[in-house]
Amino acid sequence: MALVWYRLDWKKVYLLLMVGLAVDIDHLWASPIYDPTRCSIGFHPLHGAIPIIIYALMFAYSKTRIIGLGLLLHMALDAIDCIMIANA
Repeated sequence: MALVWYRLDWKKVYLLLMVGLAVDIDHLWASPIYDPTRCSIGFHPLHGAIPIIIYALMFAYSKTRIIGLGLLLHMALDAIDCIMIANA
């Protein structure tokens, strides 16, 4: 994605998108840390409705757009995981 849309600054954009993975730090506060049957959305503090709204606002603002995109992509992937867990 970074290489296609941001050809000149793709390395910087790639690193900023990877910041979206850092949001999983809130998994360390859960017990157990990893539970394959747990849906992250709504359970972990940084995966709730208010943080997701903040991520969307970050995406709307040009200076934080890339980080917001990374965070929203992370939430979308976690939501897909929740759907898969529910249908298993």
